[in-house]
Amino acid sequence: MTKTAERRPTGAAALPALPGPHPGGGRRRRILLDQARAYAFLLGGLVCFALFSWYPAIRAVVIAFQKYTPGSPPEWVGTANFTHVLDDPEFGAAWRNTLTFTLLALLLGFAVPFVLALVLNELRHAKAFFRVVVYLPVMIPPVVSALLWKWFYDPGAGLANEALRFLHLPTSNWSNGTDTALISLVIVATWANLGGTVLIYLAALQSIPGELYEAAELDGANLLQRIRHVTVPQTRFVILMLMLLQIIATMQVFTEPFVITGGGPESATVTVLYLIYKYAFLYNDFGGACALSFMLLVLLGVFSAVYLRLTRTEGDA
Repeated sequence: MTKTAERRPTGAAALPALPGPHPGGGRRRRILLDQARAYAFLLGGLVCFALFSWYPAIRAVVIAFQKYTPGSPPEWVGTANFTHVLDDPEFGAAWRNTLTFTLLALLLGFAVPFVLALVLNELRHAKAFFRVVVYLPVMIPPVVSALLWKWFYDPGAGLANEALRFLHLPTSNWSNGTDTALISLVIVATWANLGGTVLIYLAALQSIPGELYEAAELDGANLLQRIRHVTVPQTRFVILMLMLLQIIATMQVFTEPFVITGGGPESATVTVLYLIYKYAFLYNDFGGACALSFMLLVLLGVFSAVYLRLTRTEGDA
């Protein structure tokens, strides 16, 4: 048998081979798909944040310059809402009460959690149990916590005065007295937010190398000197950030005066946020409420910027 010879085209160049798939093309495609999915998830979060955070904030700034009533077309009034709010007799009292509340809350809310964190950090047994106990107030809903304290402060049947009577001490009006109402609310707010602050301080304390304390002890430093020269410098950043966050939070106090005192007695516990609530839902003046909100926003924004600039400059020095 003879084999048929393979014929090749003559007088013409051979056709070039078709290019095969690039070895890295599939991997590059997978990377692009992964990046597209990541950006899709990120876009969804950004859209939600814009709709439920940035848009209401920008809308509130616009309403601050309008006469706005739900169901009616807004009317541009310029700075009339700001003038009206500034002329309100409760405006000065609200800012004074808010700033006083913030100052008192800083004194209690900084010292008490820091001392508790130091004590918990020194415990050798049942440390986890006491962490849970300290954090329990944070787990109670704020309104429920405020209602419990309202009953606790009751001048007639509250446990606070019952304890004073048992110890043969003079009783107090607590949240019903013009001189004691604000400090009573400060105690409530400090107790309610104590746990989270203590745990953050405790985490910062446990990150300090033990060699620093050992070196301080070898140098003859006592407990207070170790706290001053080792603990505070090593936790400085955490202290400064928590102080800023606490100032921002306490300047927006609302639940305690709303539930416990209703702004009374005699406007002794009216805060800026409580006055905003009154403008919006009692006076139906959304323009005034947004104007007051804008003032608070500007104040907190300027304060935060100056605070961060000063602390950064001090840290760089």
